[in-house]
Amino acid sequence: MDLINIKEPNDIKHLNISELNTLANDIRSFIIDSVSKTGGHLASNLGVVELTIALHYVFNSPKDKIFFDVGHQCYTHKILTGRAKDFSTLRQYNGLSGFQKRNESIHDVWEAGHSSTALSAALGMSISRDLNNENYEVIPVVGDGAMASGMSLEALNQIGTSQSKMIIIFNDNNMSISKNVGALNNGFSRLRTSKTYTGIKSGMRKNLINNNVGQTIYTGLKTVKDSFKNIVIDGGIFEEFNIDYIGPIDGHNIKELIRVLNVAKEHDGPIVVHIATKKGKGYKPCENDREGKWHGVGSFDISTGQIKKSIPENHISYAKLVNDTLIDLAIKDEDIVAITPAMIQGSELNSFFAKFPKRSFDCGIAEEHATTFAAGLAINGKKPFLCIYSSFLQRAYDQINHDICRMDLPVVIGIDHAGLVGEDGETHHGVFDLGILLPLPNMIIAQPKDANETRNLLYTAFKQNHPFAIRYPKTIIKNNIGNYEELPIGSWELLNDKVDNKAYLLTYGDDVNILLEKIVNNNLPITIVNCRYFKPLDSSILNNIISANKNIYLVEGDMSQGGLSSIILKYLNDNNINKNIRIFGLNNLYIKQGSIRQLRKELGIDSTNVLDTIMKELSV
Repeated sequence: MDLINIKEPNDIKHLNISELNTLANDIRSFIIDSVSKTGGHLASNLGVVELTIALHYVFNSPKDKIFFDVGHQCYTHKILTGRAKDFSTLRQYNGLSGFQKRNESIHDVWEAGHSSTALSAALGMSISRDLNNENYEVIPVVGDGAMASGMSLEALNQIGTSQSKMIIIFNDNNMSISKNVGALNNGFSRLRTSKTYTGIKSGMRKNLINNNVGQTIYTGLKTVKDSFKNIVIDGGIFEEFNIDYIGPIDGHNIKELIRVLNVAKEHDGPIVVHIATKKGKGYKPCENDREGKWHGVGSFDISTGQIKKSIPENHISYAKLVNDTLIDLAIKDEDIVAITPAMIQGSELNSFFAKFPKRSFDCGIAEEHATTFAAGLAINGKKPFLCIYSSFLQRAYDQINHDICRMDLPVVIGIDHAGLVGEDGETHHGVFDLGILLPLPNMIIAQPKDANETRNLLYTAFKQNHPFAIRYPKTIIKNNIGNYEELPIGSWELLNDKVDNKAYLLTYGDDVNILLEKIVNNNLPITIVNCRYFKPLDSSILNNIISANKNIYLVEGDMSQGGLSSIILKYLNDNNINKNIRIFGLNNLYIKQGSIRQLRKELGIDSTNVLDTIMKELSV
């Protein structure tokens, strides 16, 4: 079957099991080929091919609501809903999103880029359906470690109480991005290795096939709650939530998946269908990956499994640099510990975790817990480094505010993937954390311009006794490091400062060196101000800049509302200073996917537009 010709899920409903298996093979090959060119979430999508086919074979989308937690598992869903023709644009500028998007298709009924939202959404959908006396199925597919998240458990608690009908697909591949951790995962492992499904698959065939109830269950024509419970030996944690359970089911056996989904379809009330899948199935480098290297990838060579994008010589990613520095500091200071909510691989903390296993803590997909856990460590004299992606930090706002800042605890927060991140789009751009953190008392916030400043800011952070957040982007830099040096809290620096310069350009992070290089190469009369500390401001340098009576410009790669420009303008207002500042920053909008270069140009914060605009104004 030509995948390009699939317009909607009804196009596969006439296929027999053999043809569906062929379709699964074709889709898996198609995904591998497509992602090898565009990059994307590969391993998780290879694991749900048969499951997604069975879901669309049994249910009727978009009337029945099928959606994925996390949304990155939706590639097969997109293919079966008519979007195979667009896969060459996957995650590209103005192209197909790597997540479910409601404006892309009527079959995308929910969208998320963060984990563990599906069960809460599903309960809202199912209860609203019941209130409206409507008739359709709600089928959240929960995988990649999302079931063990606090938000999922909160939702399960209400689902078990409400008893509103829904079919919860627990896509259990024993992985989140990397290997799952925690006691809940151990419980899932016991379910996974139980004889429950063996009893269903063979015991029913032997013992129930000749009686009416068993025949009814086995063929999937009708099931009632009591008879359904008789075929389930132990639902573990789900039964504790008063939610019926069936499984585990072989997630790569389409015939069995269809049978069990038909059974679940007739069940009254909420039910968990436990599907055992293999993350990365069908591509050996993915199947053998236990660290999460193939969870999200750039373009790669299919035959060798080699990622095509390599870091140039003498360059390093910010995340790797932070990890290396953390190791260096931790060797000398036994109180330094590292914490991450399921992002060991993504934040490149692998070597720290390997070197200091007793001082390393993966909390699973639980940002709130990880943050208060860090506070608990700090209050007893440890020096926690809490590493969270900027877009995930949002989930721990209350804990940062209430448990870290309010008690003025020395937790060092590494805000990874800060700023625009590119192809993951709206849900992953790290442009909101400044607006969240800047209002919080006691919080120090900084962002380095290069490798050496990154090391020095981390060194400084562990030398003081307040909450200290260091932002760093998803980019690479020259690995030009020197000796450690404390950077005075709140200090800025002037670069290329000349008496006859006509303007000051305030900025931070990578923009400092990008703009400085162009200014020096083109002999432009502009002084760059490295505003490496957002909070506190360097009021001494800022006052000198204001009194110099020159034009002032500011470039920020984050939201202007609540960002560096906001606190500078507040400073001017508080001190009754009348001074115009031309601001280049992000407006109040969600920013689509695309390369960082493309997005910065569209948003008007690229170096060419900034410097051209400044020079036009200076020449007037």
